[in-house]
Amino acid sequence: MADIDAWVWWLIGAAALGIPLVITAMPELGMLSVGAVAGAVTAGLGGGAVLQVVVFAVVSCALIAVVRPIAVRQRAEKPVLATGIDALKGKQAVVVERVDASGGRIKLGGEIWSARTLDEAAVYEPGRQVDVVEIEGATAIVM
Repeated sequence: MADIDAWVWWLIGAAALGIPLVITAMPELGMLSVGAVAGAVTAGLGGGAVLQVVVFAVVSCALIAVVRPIAVRQRAEKPVLATGIDALKGKQAVVVERVDASGGRIKLGGEIWSARTLDEAAVYEPGRQVDVVEIEGATAIVM
C-alpha cells in the first residue's frame, strides 16, 4: 500500500464518489468526484498532501457553488416542447359536424374529436376552421 502513488488514491476516491453518483443521481457527488480528479492531477504534478486537499476542497466547493444553482434552475423550468393535451391547445381544427355549445365534431391532428364552443351563442358549420382553446377530458373547446 505504501508504494501506491497519491494520485492513484485520488483516482480511486473519484471512482468511489462516481459510483454512488450513478446510483443516486445526486450531482453533488459528481462535483466531489471532479474535485478528487483535480487532487489527482495536483498529486501527479508533485504537489504536497496539503496542496492536494486544498485543491480538492476548492474545486469541489466551487463546482457546488456555481454548477448546482444552474442545475436546480434547469430542473425547475418547464420543458419547451409541449406534449399531450398541451400540444393541442392553440392548434387549428376543421369542423366535421356542426359545433355549438352542446357539442359537435372536429378534425384535430388527423383525428375526430368531440367539441363544443367557448361562446355559448357561437355556432360553427362543417368545413369551417376553428382554434382549440382548451381540452376538457375528450372534448375540445373551440372558438
